[in-house]
Amino acid sequence: MQFQASPKRPARESVIPMINVVFLLLVFFLMTAQITPPEPFEVDPPLANAETPAEGKAILFVTANGEMAFEDARGEDAVLLALQGYPEETPLMLRADKGVGAEKIAALLPKLAAAGVRSLKLVSASR
Repeated sequence: MQFQASPKRPARESVIPMINVVFLLLVFFLMTAQITPPEPFEVDPPLANAETPAEGKAILFVTANGEMAFEDARGEDAVLLALQGYPEETPLMLRADKGVGAEKIAALLPKLAAAGVRSLKLVSASR
């Protein structure tokens, strides 16, 4: 009695190369991602018709009631102290709430200049 040879099953494809690719993609995205700290408080910037958005890494936050934050510093005195010796060539981004009066911003400018800030850019939301 002769038995028929059972048909050969196709060889399974290895998933190891796919795991390697996924791992490399994960490493790539982790290395290239810019991780930013959370904003210290919610700020609703004013609307503007700006052609190019203001960009920078150093951001000074000002709320509608005048609270200020810069990096880990909270409060006007702590913020001005943290800005002492700020690099002249680096612009400081001012992310002020639209409820902040112009007189508060105008009063803040000489204090920032005394702390060493020479370039200031106002962050606004586009219309």
